Amino acid sequence: MSSESSHIVPYRTFILIWIALLILTGVTISVAQIDLGPLNIWVALSIASCKSALVVAIFMHLKYEQLLFKLALLSALIILAIFIGFTFIDVLYR
Repeated sequence: MSSESSHIVPYRTFILIWIALLILTGVTISVAQIDLGPLNIWVALSIASCKSALVVAIFMHLKYEQLLFKLALLSALIILAIFIGFTFIDVLYR
């Protein structure tokens, strides 16, 4: 038998996360209008990371997974962020 259990998330949580995602989308649009120079990419990626963390944690139920799975996903995302960062640094200083 499987030891899986279902997690019932209230609609209020989904609505609050949806509102947070809308607010972060508005922040993304607002920041895109400001010229920050080389920081534009970093700010945009930071906001996108916050939005994706909300989606993964709540909508994809990562919040209820085991610690080992969370650490594996986190390490993969950190390695991906490092590669993306190195790519942007390389393009910035050419």
